[in-house]
Amino acid sequence: MRRIFWLALGLGAGATGAVMASRWMKRQTQKMAPSHIARSAGENLVDLSKKVAESMQEGRRAMEDREREIRENARLD
Repeated sequence: MRRIFWLALGLGAGATGAVMASRWMKRQTQKMAPSHIARSAGENLVDLSKKVAESMQEGRRAMEDREREIRENARLD
């Protein structure tokens, strides 16, 4: 009776492991599909362009603030 129990347990564990490994492989192959890679690259480029635009705006604001300070100091002198 013990042998049957351990045999059934081993078969169940093996089948569960095989199903889990199969599902994991399917997810990994979908992640590596050219369409998924292209989509994620496009999203990354959009994010990068937004960050660059925000950075340039912040730089312009800082430049304008500094220029205003310099002009005010020049008037006071």
